[in-house]
Amino acid sequence: MQIAVIGTGYVGLVTGAGLADFGNDVTCVDIDVSKIDALNQGKIPIYEPGLDKLVSKNVQEGRLSFTTDLATSIRAARAIFIAVGTPPRPDGSADLRYVEDVARAIAQHMNGPKLVITKSTVPIGTGRMIEGILKQSGNGHTASVLSNPEFLREGSAIEDFMKPDRVVIGASDKEAVELMKEIYAPLHSLEIPFVVTNVESSELIKYASNGFLATKISFINEIAVLCEKIGADVHDVAIGMGLDSRIGPKFLQAGPGFGGSCFPKDTSAVADIARQYDYNFQIIEAVLRVNHDIKERMVDKVADALGDPNGKTVSILGLAFKPETDDMRDSPTIPLIAGLQKRGATIRAYDPEAMDNARTMFENVSFCRDAYDAAKDADALVIATEWNEFRALNLGRIKSLVRQPLIVDLRNVYDPQRMKAEGFQYFSVGRKA
Repeated sequence: MQIAVIGTGYVGLVTGAGLADFGNDVTCVDIDVSKIDALNQGKIPIYEPGLDKLVSKNVQEGRLSFTTDLATSIRAARAIFIAVGTPPRPDGSADLRYVEDVARAIAQHMNGPKLVITKSTVPIGTGRMIEGILKQSGNGHTASVLSNPEFLREGSAIEDFMKPDRVVIGASDKEAVELMKEIYAPLHSLEIPFVVTNVESSELIKYASNGFLATKISFINEIAVLCEKIGADVHDVAIGMGLDSRIGPKFLQAGPGFGGSCFPKDTSAVADIARQYDYNFQIIEAVLRVNHDIKERMVDKVADALGDPNGKTVSILGLAFKPETDDMRDSPTIPLIAGLQKRGATIRAYDPEAMDNARTMFENVSFCRDAYDAAKDADALVIATEWNEFRALNLGRIKSLVRQPLIVDLRNVYDPQRMKAEGFQYFSVGRKA
């Protein structure tokens, strides 16, 4: 099928490459000329393991192309995926201006029946809003508006697209559903569940899923606080909880709070949606407060370990909100670094992939070549993102470089007893030192 994917950000690029690999003819469209030029030169603007190879393969095989020509792409496509950004406004609601712009462009250039599919995470009612814009075009052509939310984990997006837990389709007519199943035909052979529902339910599934996972993260982070107060070990508590099949082990890793492009934005958005319908979504509102407080608590944890941060040097290992990505959006390291700087600390930092993005966000931070460069003359070494290379540090070398052997492990990467035996003062989250 001829497909246009509008937007070449994280979701759009992964979706376009994945759909092309399924055998569809895909054109990815963006108004950013420099980004399209880079993609046509084989340069991938985001870090996602395996994405460069997937894009290159499908470009070479003639199924994937990139352009800024929105009008031609709309006219040529049978199915149009909207994958533009929906950034949060200050009040937490989703900004739909880019979605609306795309809908108006589709209405203007529609030359036959189209499937118009929202891949972006959008509030409930967006599908109906798009329908209204398309109907106002008055050109006599019909469009079926569908919701097909993405469930891509940064760092594992290719696997998630190729072997998803489920494919959710929100639609109002059977023909549109059948065409969507044709687009995703290779997933049928893998017996991937297809959840077919109405547009509103599909839109809510995405928010409900992310809201629940964010709740799970905040719950274990509060359990970690309790563990520290009573002398329990959050690692053991999480194992004991996760072995219950009704709970499961995923998202029960205590840490410095959730970040990234989805959980903060989507939890804020679902809280705002509830308010619009005169409902106080108390659990989600609490999740947002807890996540903010947990991030602030990490500043206190490092400060308490140092005694007084003023005039001290702190080495931060990891800047991205999670490993295997360069995404700095709402990363817990942002309030951590800001808070330590406010208390007078000097920051040295290193991340395998997020350094370029981090340089645009922080002032007066020394960015280092590697973990060992960052450790030089540090009064405290903070593990903030659990990249694999931080799991196997040469502790003897680290000890020889730091000013004092103090490690604050916000990701519980190391065993407390081992660190004590290595001669480190070691502080972690929800575990006894």
